[in-house]
Amino acid sequence: MTALPQSMRAITIREPGGPEVLQMAELPIPKIAPHQVLVKVTAAGVNGPDLLQRRGHYPPPPGASELVGLEISGEVIAIGADCQRWNVGDSLCALTNGGGYAEYVAIDGNHCIALPKGVSEIDAAGLPETFFTVYSNIFHGHDVPEGANLLIHGGAGGIGSTAVQLGAAMGLNMMATVSSAESAAFVTELGAARAINYKEDDFVEVVRDAGGADIILDIVGGDYIARNMKAARHDARIIQLAFNKGSKVEVNLMPIMLKRLTLTGSTLRSRPPEFKAAVAAGVESNVWPLIASGKIKSVTHTTFPMAEATKAHEMMEASAHRGKIILTMA
Repeated sequence: MTALPQSMRAITIREPGGPEVLQMAELPIPKIAPHQVLVKVTAAGVNGPDLLQRRGHYPPPPGASELVGLEISGEVIAIGADCQRWNVGDSLCALTNGGGYAEYVAIDGNHCIALPKGVSEIDAAGLPETFFTVYSNIFHGHDVPEGANLLIHGGAGGIGSTAVQLGAAMGLNMMATVSSAESAAFVTELGAARAINYKEDDFVEVVRDAGGADIILDIVGGDYIARNMKAARHDARIIQLAFNKGSKVEVNLMPIMLKRLTLTGSTLRSRPPEFKAAVAAGVESNVWPLIASGKIKSVTHTTFPMAEATKAHEMMEASAHRGKIILTMA
């Protein structure tokens, strides 16, 4: 067995702030616990929570790496005593609790899954965080009405493009809000029955004309919270994943009672390891075959070398992307 290196390159946060606070550092490689594998990272996905952590608003859970990065692809180079599935040399992608912006990362073996057929190792780095999030919030443990109307806010982003594809592949009627004609064409190609340019049309009116939404996936917050309730059908679920326009609002809650709405939220990072393992198994069993069959495709907007993590964060903050932004470690 080849001896492991003692150190690695990784992106650290100099202090809470803008993209410029990201910097390269030399750090010891992580040590693995019995339930973990050590992965040499090929690529890492860039996600909204990474930006929040960089600003000082999304601390890692106890025991997790302080480094940024929630999803990776790579090669197993060491295995903990309790890991039965993986072997040294295996390629995989995985959801992490942190540490993805580095050359090596320690990951719970049960949060790793094989690469889906037909997807490159680099593109696969952009799959776990969004697919785990969307699958767990919409499908895992939930009864979804056949042909339900599903409204996705931010349809052209990482979460949005994943949700549009997965919902369409599962037979749901997909509607998505977007900011431009180009993004509208993009989400329509992914399977959205209706792309709503929120700069030109009121999504509430459009969705209500379609009978109302059974499920709403929202990353916007702010005034969208009240507007989502107006757009929702009776017995609908409204799922809050982020608050890009703010979480402190004054809102009339009467529609929750009158329409029997469920308003819920989710942060995947803090969920118990057992839950993430169950979601990983569900994604691998129910979603990966859809990718292998071509019903869902990986959507990578662009890649940056790890040393240019600042540029990747600048692009994401400007919403100048459609699909995923990936950091490569080579």
